[in-house]
Amino acid sequence: MATLAGSLAGLAGAGGAMSIALARRPRHSLAEGHALVPDRLTDPLPAVLRLGLGGMTVRVVPGPHGELFLGPGAPQPGRTLRRLVLAPLFTRAQATAGRLWNDQREPFQLVVEFTGPNRDTESLLRAYRMLDQQLRDHAPLLSRCTGGEMTPGVVTVTVAGIVDARDLLAAQPMRYAFTEATFDDLGSRSVPAELAPVLSEAWTHRFGWDGREPIAAEERHLLHALVRAAHEDGRTVRISGLPDGTRRARSAIWAELWAAGVDVIADTDLHGLTKYLRSSHQPERATLTRRFSTVSKG
Repeated sequence: MATLAGSLAGLAGAGGAMSIALARRPRHSLAEGHALVPDRLTDPLPAVLRLGLGGMTVRVVPGPHGELFLGPGAPQPGRTLRRLVLAPLFTRAQATAGRLWNDQREPFQLVVEFTGPNRDTESLLRAYRMLDQQLRDHAPLLSRCTGGEMTPGVVTVTVAGIVDARDLLAAQPMRYAFTEATFDDLGSRSVPAELAPVLSEAWTHRFGWDGREPIAAEERHLLHALVRAAHEDGRTVRISGLPDGTRRARSAIWAELWAAGVDVIADTDLHGLTKYLRSSHQPERATLTRRFSTVSKG
Protein backbone atom coordinates (compact mmCIF):
# COMPACT_ATOMS: atom_id res chain seq x y z
CA MET A 1 0.00 0.00 0.00
CA ALA A 2 1.24 3.44 -0.86
CA THR A 3 2.05 5.84 1.91
CA LEU A 4 2.30 9.59 1.96
CA ALA A 5 5.32 10.64 4.01
CA GLY A 6 7.47 13.34 2.48
CA SER A 7 4.90 15.25 0.49
CA LEU A 8 2.94 16.29 3.60
CA ALA A 9 5.98 17.60 5.44
CA GLY A 10 5.54 21.11 4.05
CA LEU A 11 1.82 21.04 4.77
CA ALA A 12 2.31 19.96 8.36
CA GLY A 13 5.00 22.54 9.00
CA ALA A 14 3.27 25.48 7.36
CA GLY A 15 0.46 25.82 9.84
CA GLY A 16 1.42 29.10 11.48
CA ALA A 17 -1.16 30.73 13.69
CA MET A 18 -4.48 28.93 13.35
CA SER A 19 -7.86 29.81 14.77
CA ILE A 20 -8.86 28.28 18.08
CA ALA A 21 -11.90 26.80 16.35
CA LEU A 22 -9.69 24.41 14.41
CA ALA A 23 -7.94 23.11 17.51
CA ARG A 24 -10.98 21.24 18.79
CA ARG A 25 -10.90 17.96 20.63
CA PRO A 26 -10.05 15.24 18.07
CA ARG A 27 -12.95 13.29 16.64
CA HIS A 28 -12.63 9.66 15.62
CA SER A 29 -13.11 9.38 11.89
CA LEU A 30 -15.36 7.01 9.97
CA ALA A 31 -13.76 6.23 6.61
CA GLU A 32 -16.81 4.10 5.74
CA GLY A 33 -19.23 7.04 5.97
CA HIS A 34 -19.91 9.49 3.13
CA ALA A 35 -22.21 12.51 3.29
CA LEU A 36 -24.55 13.25 0.43
CA VAL A 37 -24.90 16.89 1.38
CA PRO A 38 -28.52 18.07 1.65
CA ASP A 39 -29.22 21.26 -0.29
CA ARG A 40 -30.43 22.98 2.89
CA LEU A 41 -26.90 22.99 4.33
CA THR A 42 -25.40 26.30 3.26
CA ASP A 43 -22.00 25.47 4.78
CA PRO A 44 -21.80 21.66 4.85
CA LEU A 45 -18.16 20.95 5.67
CA PRO A 46 -18.21 21.75 9.44
CA ALA A 47 -21.06 19.29 10.06
CA VAL A 48 -19.35 16.54 8.04
CA LEU A 49 -16.05 16.96 9.87
CA ARG A 50 -17.77 17.19 13.24
CA LEU A 51 -19.50 13.87 12.61
CA GLY A 52 -16.22 12.33 11.48
CA LEU A 53 -17.55 11.20 8.11
CA GLY A 54 -14.75 10.28 5.74
CA GLY A 55 -16.10 12.00 2.65
CA MET A 56 -18.78 14.16 1.10
CA THR A 57 -20.43 14.87 -2.24
CA VAL A 58 -21.09 18.50 -3.12
CA ARG A 59 -22.88 19.81 -6.16
CA VAL A 60 -21.36 22.82 -7.88
CA VAL A 61 -22.28 25.22 -10.66
CA PRO A 62 -19.80 27.37 -12.61
CA GLY A 63 -20.05 31.06 -11.87
CA PRO A 64 -18.28 34.34 -12.54
CA HIS A 65 -14.60 35.07 -11.96
CA GLY A 66 -13.54 31.47 -12.49
CA GLU A 67 -15.30 30.25 -9.34
CA LEU A 68 -17.40 27.17 -8.69
CA PHE A 69 -20.41 27.78 -6.47
CA LEU A 70 -22.12 25.26 -4.24
CA GLY A 71 -25.41 24.43 -5.88
CA PRO A 72 -27.95 23.85 -7.04
CA GLY A 73 -29.48 27.08 -8.24
CA ALA A 74 -27.99 30.40 -9.20
CA PRO A 75 -24.53 31.22 -7.79
CA GLN A 76 -24.76 32.89 -4.39
CA PRO A 77 -22.04 35.32 -3.25
CA GLY A 78 -19.49 33.70 -0.97
CA ARG A 79 -20.78 30.13 -1.41
CA THR A 80 -17.82 28.94 -3.44
CA LEU A 81 -16.11 25.59 -3.41
CA ARG A 82 -12.81 27.33 -2.77
CA ARG A 83 -14.03 29.32 0.24
CA LEU A 84 -16.30 26.78 1.95
CA VAL A 85 -14.55 23.49 1.17
CA LEU A 86 -11.02 23.58 -0.23
CA ALA A 87 -9.55 26.38 1.90
CA PRO A 88 -11.04 25.06 5.21
CA LEU A 89 -9.76 21.55 4.49
CA PHE A 90 -6.29 22.90 3.81
CA THR A 91 -6.34 25.03 6.95
CA ARG A 92 -7.51 22.17 9.13
CA ALA A 93 -4.83 19.86 7.75
CA GLN A 94 -2.18 22.50 8.45
CA ALA A 95 -3.42 22.88 12.01
CA THR A 96 -3.43 19.15 12.76
CA ALA A 97 -0.03 18.02 11.42
CA GLY A 98 -1.26 16.91 8.02
CA ARG A 99 -4.44 15.05 8.94
CA LEU A 100 -8.07 16.01 9.29
CA TRP A 101 -8.42 13.74 12.33
CA ASN A 102 -5.67 12.28 14.48
CA ASP A 103 -6.67 8.75 13.50
CA GLN A 104 -7.07 9.43 9.77
CA ARG A 105 -5.60 6.58 7.73
CA GLU A 106 -7.28 7.12 4.36
CA PRO A 107 -7.86 10.22 2.25
CA PHE A 108 -11.01 12.21 2.77
CA GLN A 109 -13.14 11.51 -0.31
CA LEU A 110 -14.42 14.76 -1.84
CA VAL A 111 -16.76 14.18 -4.78
CA VAL A 112 -17.42 17.30 -6.85
CA GLU A 113 -20.58 16.85 -8.91
CA PHE A 114 -21.13 19.39 -11.66
CA THR A 115 -24.70 20.55 -12.20
CA GLY A 116 -26.51 23.56 -13.60
CA PRO A 117 -28.49 24.49 -16.72
CA ASN A 118 -25.56 24.35 -19.14
CA ARG A 119 -24.99 20.64 -19.65
CA ASP A 120 -23.26 20.73 -23.02
CA THR A 121 -19.88 19.05 -23.18
CA GLU A 122 -17.84 22.19 -23.81
CA SER A 123 -19.35 24.03 -20.82
CA LEU A 124 -18.71 21.09 -18.52
CA LEU A 125 -15.15 20.63 -19.68
CA ARG A 126 -14.54 24.34 -19.17
CA ALA A 127 -15.93 23.94 -15.65
CA TYR A 128 -13.48 21.10 -14.99
CA ARG A 129 -10.58 23.31 -16.05
CA MET A 130 -11.76 25.83 -13.45
CA LEU A 131 -11.68 23.08 -10.84
CA ASP A 132 -8.29 21.86 -11.98
CA GLN A 133 -6.74 25.26 -11.41
CA GLN A 134 -8.17 25.49 -7.91
CA LEU A 135 -6.90 22.00 -7.07
CA ARG A 136 -3.40 22.95 -8.16
CA ASP A 137 -3.57 25.86 -5.72
CA HIS A 138 -4.08 23.25 -2.98
CA ALA A 139 -1.71 20.61 -4.38
CA PRO A 140 0.07 19.67 -1.09
CA LEU A 141 -3.28 18.55 0.32
CA LEU A 142 -4.39 16.31 -2.51
CA SER A 143 -3.96 12.82 -3.86
CA ARG A 144 -2.36 12.96 -7.29
CA CYS A 145 -1.55 10.81 -10.29
CA THR A 146 1.67 11.33 -12.22
CA GLY A 147 2.47 9.14 -15.17
CA GLY A 148 0.09 6.47 -13.94
CA GLU A 149 1.63 6.46 -10.44
CA MET A 150 -0.79 7.37 -7.66
CA THR A 151 0.25 9.15 -4.47
CA PRO A 152 -2.31 9.52 -1.67
CA GLY A 153 -2.94 12.83 0.05
CA VAL A 154 -5.13 14.08 2.84
CA VAL A 155 -7.99 14.54 0.36
CA THR A 156 -8.88 12.66 -2.83
CA VAL A 157 -11.03 14.61 -5.28
CA THR A 158 -13.37 12.79 -7.64
CA VAL A 159 -15.23 14.46 -10.49
CA ALA A 160 -18.82 13.49 -11.31
CA GLY A 161 -21.43 14.76 -13.73
CA ILE A 162 -19.12 15.65 -16.61
CA VAL A 163 -19.52 14.02 -20.00
CA ASP A 164 -16.23 12.72 -21.41
CA ALA A 165 -14.37 13.57 -18.21
CA ARG A 166 -12.48 10.30 -18.43
CA ASP A 167 -10.71 11.23 -21.65
CA LEU A 168 -9.84 14.69 -20.37
CA LEU A 169 -8.42 13.42 -17.08
CA ALA A 170 -6.57 10.52 -18.68
CA ALA A 171 -4.77 12.94 -20.99
CA GLN A 172 -3.28 14.97 -18.12
CA PRO A 173 0.32 13.95 -17.29
CA MET A 174 -0.22 15.17 -13.71
CA ARG A 175 -3.63 15.55 -12.21
CA TYR A 176 -5.27 16.07 -8.85
CA ALA A 177 -8.67 14.62 -9.63
CA PHE A 178 -10.11 11.23 -10.51
CA THR A 179 -13.30 9.99 -12.05
CA GLU A 180 -15.81 7.38 -10.98
CA ALA A 181 -16.56 4.01 -12.48
CA THR A 182 -19.41 1.55 -12.05
CA PHE A 183 -19.57 -2.20 -11.70
CA ASP A 184 -19.94 -2.33 -15.48
CA ASP A 185 -16.34 -1.07 -15.75
CA LEU A 186 -14.84 -3.99 -13.85
CA GLY A 187 -11.78 -5.27 -15.70
CA SER A 188 -11.93 -2.45 -18.26
CA ARG A 189 -8.60 -1.38 -19.74
CA SER A 190 -10.09 1.93 -20.82
CA VAL A 191 -11.02 2.80 -17.22
CA PRO A 192 -8.04 1.64 -15.13
CA ALA A 193 -7.94 1.89 -11.36
CA GLU A 194 -5.49 4.79 -11.44
CA LEU A 195 -8.12 6.80 -13.33
CA ALA A 196 -11.18 5.56 -11.42
CA PRO A 197 -10.13 3.98 -8.11
CA VAL A 198 -13.71 3.94 -6.79
CA LEU A 199 -16.71 2.07 -8.17
CA SER A 200 -19.76 4.14 -7.31
CA GLU A 201 -23.36 3.14 -7.91
CA ALA A 202 -26.80 3.99 -6.66
CA TRP A 203 -28.34 1.05 -4.81
CA THR A 204 -31.60 1.35 -6.75
CA HIS A 205 -29.76 1.12 -10.07
CA ARG A 206 -29.04 -2.58 -9.57
CA PHE A 207 -31.06 -3.75 -6.56
CA GLY A 208 -34.77 -3.71 -5.80
CA TRP A 209 -34.72 -4.43 -2.06
CA ASP A 210 -35.95 -1.53 0.08
CA GLY A 211 -35.03 -2.84 3.53
CA ARG A 212 -38.58 -3.48 4.71
CA GLU A 213 -38.53 -7.24 4.34
CA PRO A 214 -35.59 -9.69 4.46
CA ILE A 215 -33.31 -9.36 1.45
CA ALA A 216 -33.65 -12.01 -1.25
CA ALA A 217 -30.83 -14.53 -1.36
CA GLU A 218 -30.18 -13.70 -5.04
CA GLU A 219 -29.66 -10.01 -4.32
CA ARG A 220 -27.41 -10.72 -1.36
CA HIS A 221 -25.31 -13.08 -3.46
CA LEU A 222 -25.05 -10.50 -6.25
CA LEU A 223 -23.96 -7.77 -3.82
CA HIS A 224 -21.22 -9.93 -2.30
CA ALA A 225 -20.03 -11.08 -5.71
CA LEU A 226 -19.79 -7.53 -7.09
CA VAL A 227 -17.91 -6.22 -4.06
CA ARG A 228 -15.50 -9.14 -4.18
CA ALA A 229 -14.87 -8.58 -7.90
CA ALA A 230 -14.24 -4.87 -7.34
CA HIS A 231 -11.67 -5.57 -4.64
CA GLU A 232 -9.95 -8.12 -6.86
CA ASP A 233 -9.82 -5.40 -9.53
CA GLY A 234 -7.98 -3.13 -7.09
CA ARG A 235 -10.86 -0.74 -6.44
CA THR A 236 -13.01 0.36 -3.56
CA VAL A 237 -16.81 0.42 -3.59
CA ARG A 238 -19.13 3.26 -2.63
CA ILE A 239 -22.89 2.70 -2.61
CA SER A 240 -25.36 5.59 -2.53
CA GLY A 241 -28.89 6.23 -3.76
CA LEU A 242 -30.75 4.22 -1.12
CA PRO A 243 -34.55 4.12 -1.50
CA ASP A 244 -36.65 6.45 0.60
CA GLY A 245 -37.92 4.83 3.76
CA THR A 246 -37.76 4.78 7.52
CA ARG A 247 -34.44 4.82 9.32
CA ARG A 248 -35.09 1.21 10.32
CA ALA A 249 -35.34 0.21 6.67
CA ARG A 250 -32.24 2.20 5.79
CA SER A 251 -30.37 0.60 8.68
CA ALA A 252 -31.24 -2.81 7.28
CA ILE A 253 -29.65 -1.86 3.96
CA TRP A 254 -26.61 -0.34 5.71
CA ALA A 255 -26.19 -3.63 7.57
CA GLU A 256 -26.20 -5.65 4.33
CA LEU A 257 -23.69 -3.26 2.74
CA TRP A 258 -21.45 -3.51 5.79
CA ALA A 259 -21.65 -7.31 5.86
CA ALA A 260 -20.77 -7.48 2.14
CA GLY A 261 -17.59 -5.47 2.69
CA VAL A 262 -18.73 -2.29 0.92
CA ASP A 263 -15.98 0.22 1.64
CA VAL A 264 -18.07 3.38 1.77
CA ILE A 265 -21.77 3.93 2.44
CA ALA A 266 -23.17 7.25 1.21
CA ASP A 267 -26.43 8.72 2.45
CA THR A 268 -28.32 11.94 3.07
CA ASP A 269 -29.19 10.85 6.63
CA LEU A 270 -25.88 12.02 8.05
CA HIS A 271 -26.70 11.59 11.74
CA GLY A 272 -28.39 8.23 11.28
CA LEU A 273 -25.52 6.87 9.21
CA THR A 274 -22.95 8.15 11.70
CA LYS A 275 -24.80 6.56 14.61
CA TYR A 276 -25.07 3.26 12.78
CA LEU A 277 -21.39 3.16 11.82
CA ARG A 278 -20.22 4.05 15.32
CA SER A 279 -22.38 1.32 16.84
CA SER A 280 -21.34 -1.24 14.20
CA HIS A 281 -17.67 -0.37 13.94
CA GLN A 282 -15.53 -3.29 15.04
CA PRO A 283 -11.76 -2.78 15.32
CA GLU A 284 -11.17 -6.37 14.27
CA ARG A 285 -12.93 -5.88 10.91
CA ALA A 286 -10.27 -6.57 8.31
CA THR A 287 -8.95 -3.48 6.55
CA LEU A 288 -9.18 -4.02 2.82
CA THR A 289 -6.26 -3.18 0.59
CA ARG A 290 -7.14 0.01 -1.23
CA ARG A 291 -5.48 1.84 -4.08
CA PHE A 292 -5.43 4.99 -1.96
CA SER A 293 -4.68 4.16 1.64
CA THR A 294 -2.62 5.24 4.60
CA VAL A 295 -2.28 8.95 5.11
CA SER A 296 0.97 9.43 7.02
CA LYS A 297 2.08 12.44 8.96
CA GLY A 298 4.95 14.31 7.44
